[in-house]
Amino acid sequence: MDSQIRNFCIIAHIDHGKSTLADRFLELTKTVSERDMKSQLLDSMDLERERGITIKLTPVRMKYDDYILNLIDTPGHVDFNYEVSRSLAAVEGAILLVDATQGVQAQTIGNLYLALDQNLTIIPVINKIDMPIANVEKTKAEIIHLLGCKEEEILLASGRTGQGVKEILKQVISRIPPPTDNTNKPVRALIFDSLFNEYKGVVASVRVVDGELKKGDKIYLMSTHAIAEVLEIGYYTPKFTPADKISNGEIGYIATGLKEVRDCRVGDTITTLNIEKKPVTSDQLPGYKEVKPMVYAGIFPREGDNYQALRDAIDKLKLSDSSLIYEPEHSDALGFGFRCGFLGMLHLDIFQERLKREHNLEIIITVPSVSYEVTKTNGEKIRIKNPQALPITSQIASVEEPWMTLDIITPKDYVGGVMGLISERKGRYQTTEYLSTGSDQRALLHYEIPLASLITDFYDKLKTVTSGYASMNYEFINYEPTEIVKLDILVAEEPVEALSTIVWRDQAYAVGKKIVESLKESLPKQQFVLKIQATIGGKVIASEHLSALRKDVLAKMSGGDYTRKMKLLQKQKKGKSRMLHHGKVEIPTEAYLAVLKR
Repeated sequence: MDSQIRNFCIIAHIDHGKSTLADRFLELTKTVSERDMKSQLLDSMDLERERGITIKLTPVRMKYDDYILNLIDTPGHVDFNYEVSRSLAAVEGAILLVDATQGVQAQTIGNLYLALDQNLTIIPVINKIDMPIANVEKTKAEIIHLLGCKEEEILLASGRTGQGVKEILKQVISRIPPPTDNTNKPVRALIFDSLFNEYKGVVASVRVVDGELKKGDKIYLMSTHAIAEVLEIGYYTPKFTPADKISNGEIGYIATGLKEVRDCRVGDTITTLNIEKKPVTSDQLPGYKEVKPMVYAGIFPREGDNYQALRDAIDKLKLSDSSLIYEPEHSDALGFGFRCGFLGMLHLDIFQERLKREHNLEIIITVPSVSYEVTKTNGEKIRIKNPQALPITSQIASVEEPWMTLDIITPKDYVGGVMGLISERKGRYQTTEYLSTGSDQRALLHYEIPLASLITDFYDKLKTVTSGYASMNYEFINYEPTEIVKLDILVAEEPVEALSTIVWRDQAYAVGKKIVESLKESLPKQQFVLKIQATIGGKVIASEHLSALRKDVLAKMSGGDYTRKMKLLQKQKKGKSRMLHHGKVEIPTEAYLAVLKR
């Protein structure tokens, strides 16, 4: 049976046609009926369909020529590469998909390195060959340069028309090795994903590495020491399809009935209990390296009494998004909330959108920042994840910030613009490689850059200077010394804690000016003149004024002389002056988001 199983995933840069190719696989193997078929079938979230990106890995079991093919569709964006690394640990092979119109991109290379680290069999496939602007020969040359493979090993296909799809499945069967036969070993299964179901409790996606799991088995989760019973077991087709068991080498799901989402951790090992209620083995499978969040932001409920609802919602999102890190946080201005760690700005954007759509929660997001390592003058070392935790200047001996390796692929005509952008952002040039030859040659630029330079608008600016052609991939390397200050924002002379941010000392004025200008544009007018200020340690470094709403107090006068008019105007002036000192300003979510986007 094991020799008939092939486990594989599709890895590619974002928008290179992974989900479309997966649709063709499902059609060809008749896994999904024609009536139920729709485009991007494995992208189950509305958000994925709207944005045309894959956010969640999705497993599916197909049958073809007496073989069982387990496919995992993976995301392409760098913010979701943790999903990719988990998929790769559950399979023996990967289809490396490259768009013939765009060629090799930065995340193609990033995901390829992840696959090579796991010693997977790589099948290179060039997609979208039916497009009029497809450049197959150039793309082949780039793949050969990258993989060192032979030209005849590269397959050509079109996910849109179905051309070459049958050949890909045949090559998956012939090139990717079957799972090792460990049927007689004590049961071990790797959890590579999980979700919460109201009726089945926590449902774990598993790859059975040794032995077999059956319905009714008592199971033990090695990391959390949780004990549960297999209430239902089966495969993804891609809906839940119950079975009696899943055996060695197979991929499927287990409904555990666990109500606590923390009991079922991605990367944990499942085994069974013997008659004496002890685990049959204590050898854990190698899980996944602990994910390191790159961007931190405070998440607070707009209404204070929604704190518990927010906690439950984040717990459930954490189950299907194991790269999310969070801990409780209290703010004097915003009340109780959470300090959440994300892999990037897209990850944060998707997270807040899911909270709104799936859990109907209105939230306030504080300005994102990276984590800094601070050494105090007394020798104590602390990690700072939010501006409020930064000690006063006299207590700081040194500060270190995270640096990343940055790989950018761009047509050679735009290399100058890219270099200019990165030098503005404190990047350090390393090397340049050329992926292809000819007039449309493309360069792969290697840089080192502070993470703080990447987390705001860097990607948008990169797309602007390269007319949309560049792609990027980044990875953490280490912490390096830096000079930072805490920038506070005051609206109507009241500090707005959610807008406090940590900035480089030499860029404090520029950032403060941008924030106050952004607030001037996005805040609604009040009955009084609104002061918007950026300060460092009580010193104002940038300021704007939002003019007052003017109510026509003379409109109700049917007549009368000049003195009566002046009396009313003076009364209005005194009222505005009083409000200037006592007026409170409600800052709308749009204003926070406008600052975040800046």
